[in-house]
Amino acid sequence: MTAAPERPDLISAIITDHREVEQVFTELAHENNPEIRRQLTDHVIAELVRHSVAEEQYLYPTAREVLADGDKIADHEIKEHAEAEQLMKRLEDVDASDPRFDQLLSELMSSIRHHLRDEEGDLLPRLAEHCDQAKLCDLGEKFERAKKIAPTHPHPAAPDRPPANKILAPGAGLIDRVRDAFAGRST
Repeated sequence: MTAAPERPDLISAIITDHREVEQVFTELAHENNPEIRRQLTDHVIAELVRHSVAEEQYLYPTAREVLADGDKIADHEIKEHAEAEQLMKRLEDVDASDPRFDQLLSELMSSIRHHLRDEEGDLLPRLAEHCDQAKLCDLGEKFERAKKIAPTHPHPAAPDRPPANKILAPGAGLIDRVRDAFAGRST
C-alpha cells in the first residue's frame, strides 16, 4: 500500500522554488552559448514571475495577518519584487550577446539571492512559528495552484496585493502563455 503524496506546505514550496532558481543561476554562470543563456534566462524569469505572483497572493498577506510587523515585512518584500521585476523587464529586451545582458543578469541574480536569504533567514522561520501545519499546507496548495495560472513575463504595473492581483494575474498569465506559444518560448 502506497502512502498518499505529502501535501506541500507553503514554506517547503517556497524553499523548493528558491533551490530551483539557484540551480538555473548556477547553470547560467557556467554557460557561454548566448542562445542557451537566453533560454535559461527566459526560463528563470518565468519561474521568478510565477513565484513572485504566488508569494504576493499568499505569503505576504499571511505575514500581514500573523506577524506583528507583518505589514512592514510584506511591504519590504513587495518592494524588492518590484525592483526585480523592473530588472527582468529590461533583461527580456536585451540580446544575450549584448554586454548589457550580463550586467543586467548579474544585477538580477544578486537581487534575487539577497531576497531569498531575507525570506529564508527571517520571514519563513517566523511564519513557521506563527502558523499551524494545516494552515501552511492549505497555503502551500494555493501557492502551487497560483503559480500554474500566473503570468510568465514581468508586468511591473500589475497590482501586487489582493484582491486585485488574484483577479488580474490569471488573465495576464493566459495572455503570456499564448504569447510564449507563438514565440516558441519554453517556460
